[in-house]
Amino acid sequence: MDIKIAGVLRAGAYSPNHIGNDAAILNAAADELRKRGCKVNIYSEEQFLNLDLEEDVVLNMCRGHKSIEKLQALEEAGKLVINSGFGIENCTREPMTRILLGNGIPYPDSLIVNTNEDIRGALEEKGFTSCWIKRGDFHAMHKEDVSYCRHPQEAQEMLHEYFYRGIKRAVINVHLKGDLIKFYSVQGQPFFYWFYPFEQHHSKFGDEDINGKPRHLNFDPEALHATCERASHLMDVKIYGGDAIIDADGTVRIIDFNDWPSFAPCRTEAAPYIAKCVMQSIKEWRKNKEEE
Repeated sequence: MDIKIAGVLRAGAYSPNHIGNDAAILNAAADELRKRGCKVNIYSEEQFLNLDLEEDVVLNMCRGHKSIEKLQALEEAGKLVINSGFGIENCTREPMTRILLGNGIPYPDSLIVNTNEDIRGALEEKGFTSCWIKRGDFHAMHKEDVSYCRHPQEAQEMLHEYFYRGIKRAVINVHLKGDLIKFYSVQGQPFFYWFYPFEQHHSKFGDEDINGKPRHLNFDPEALHATCERASHLMDVKIYGGDAIIDADGTVRIIDFNDWPSFAPCRTEAAPYIAKCVMQSIKEWRKNKEEE
């Protein structure tokens, strides 16, 4: 089929405690694409920034600001980019919160604030006691970018810490009690994998311990998959994952939605579906170009 693909690894700074896992899933997907006759060249994120790519298809795990800008420029120039640079940008906290809440995706009640604000009154008015403060402008790179707070005063103090660190905007999610699950999926594919990270000791920063040992509350995984598929279209990310909380009555709310996670517990199972998604996207992309 004469398909040449540039595979771009995620820079280590954007893979906290998951550098090997992130590289492994991209390489596994590349191997599956090679089995389908594609030529896949692997680049580091630094190489990607410094090269003029000859490939018309870019399969990437980028997170850096400059990389996202370049991906968006390539997309606007007519290349096929998976995940879209615009989708990657949508997965930063403030855009994600606006998109999911604005389109009726089950998501925690939230505030979007400037970090130099006094938020105590707003938190009390909304009935927030314990909550999560998350940097609004970017993906989490450090443990301090996502902070659990037990009461409004602690939240106020933490927000000031964000301000002193130079972070201007933050998202505050009310803390949801229930079972924490993590999920991985690929847009348009039947693959949907979920698990309890607490039980598998799967964590970047240890925040999973806040909700503690899961009670294995009943919920509908197929309904969650359907919700995640809708979210993936809204967010414009084909290869995705995230976290959700299951309430005692079976209600499930997405608390995080990520562009191309590590798929660490299900890499072997996921890679063929990622390749299928890429091949289908290439087919549609070529058809659209012929019709232009």
